[in-house]
Amino acid sequence: MLETRIQQHFIDSADLKYQSAQALSKPISAAVSAILACVTSGGKVLACGNGGSAADAQHFAAEFVGRFERERPELAAVALTTDSSIITAIANDYQFNAIFSKQVRALGQPGDVLLAISTSGNSANVIAAVEAAHEREMTVVALTGRQGGRMADLLRETDVHICVPSDRTARIQEVHLLSLHCICDGVDTQLLGEQESPT
Repeated sequence: MLETRIQQHFIDSADLKYQSAQALSKPISAAVSAILACVTSGGKVLACGNGGSAADAQHFAAEFVGRFERERPELAAVALTTDSSIITAIANDYQFNAIFSKQVRALGQPGDVLLAISTSGNSANVIAAVEAAHEREMTVVALTGRQGGRMADLLRETDVHICVPSDRTARIQEVHLLSLHCICDGVDTQLLGEQESPT
């Protein structure tokens, strides 16, 4: 019984990834282009999200500042989820919804990219970060699910929306991680040229 349930998780994840391959390849490619334009002109990526999405933001920043699968010069990315003093000060002195937006206003510059991750698209603090990014003339790359939630209505034509076609949080997160890996690989490929896919 338990083994069957486990196998079903793998099947469901694989099915959604297969479905998403066609649905998301265009917006992921657009995200690569936006992020590449940003970092090659001296800009940076600011990443944010809550819970598992916070972990994804940190994962992305680690791949960018360190490396993905190939050696290359460091790329500028900051996860806005990691400084506990900043986060708790803002949450205490203002409100929790401001923990990312105040950092975006402090650190963001025109031409930078905000990587905004929310499985529902309804996270109030991520939505506030999107609004702050627009104030700073930044491009937003939004990773969502569930039809994009309230965040979808805020995005501009110059932004990129990677919306996973699912309502299940775990499945959305799994595709978000794959999408982030695709972005990292796409940026590296544009910077370094094609390389055979690792086996």
